[in-house]
Amino acid sequence: TTAEIATAFLVPEATMAQRISRAKQRIKASGARFSMPDEHERADRLASVLHVLYLIFNEGYTASSGAALQRTDLTTEAIRLARMAHAMLPQEGEVAGLLALMLLTDARREARTDEDGFLVPLPEQRREMWNRTRIAEGIELLTRTLGAGPVGPYQIQAAIAAVHDEATTVDETDWPQILALYETLEQIAPGPMVTLNRAVAVAMVHGPRAGLAVLGSLDDDERMAGSHRLEATRGHLLELAGDVDSARQCYQRAARMTASRPEQHYLSLRAARLS
Repeated sequence: TTAEIATAFLVPEATMAQRISRAKQRIKASGARFSMPDEHERADRLASVLHVLYLIFNEGYTASSGAALQRTDLTTEAIRLARMAHAMLPQEGEVAGLLALMLLTDARREARTDEDGFLVPLPEQRREMWNRTRIAEGIELLTRTLGAGPVGPYQIQAAIAAVHDEATTVDETDWPQILALYETLEQIAPGPMVTLNRAVAVAMVHGPRAGLAVLGSLDDDERMAGSHRLEATRGHLLELAGDVDSARQCYQRAARMTASRPEQHYLSLRAARLS
């Protein structure tokens, strides 16, 4: 839907509706046809395709609205299309990187909810439930890709996912390495969600107050104005810092901002536990 697309691009729904309408008009006016691009157009066209697949996977992995946390129809289709792209372009490092990222992330799918369908955050997941076949495939793809050419943002994100997946317990997570990867990612593909995730890594390496300082740089970013993730992350870091009252308020605000019922329940429960 338009709302899901707008959420993925961090813009208001009305803005995205206008963009889609203008794009349709341009396609109609130009008489453009679906066909393989010329060699000089392929890089830009491929980047757009990979970005769309990335967003489809993300919406499936954490649905932006509704009663279900995940939509396996979307994640399955995104992985299928990424496999097709990799089969057609086996030498493209970012295609392999995106497929590796999807596999390494989707490997945790079964552990992300409990028997009642409620969200289980990464630190609390039962890692024996992670799909080791997918993890092995993702790491093998990443190993063949890294160092074979220029490193792009999908490969870096896949490397971050691999660090998480290779830790047998949460305490074994190599947070300094994750922080270094996020710092590299922010240099080559800056964005508010990258900064948000880097703030968590900073908190895990240098303490929650340091992470909160990084998070504060997003307060005036209009792209995060309607996102619950900024408040949810702030609540998490405030909780780690021992500021219970402020953390509870952040969780409550985040719960009101999200249209995902599993996330609403999880955030409301976090707030209630701090009461």
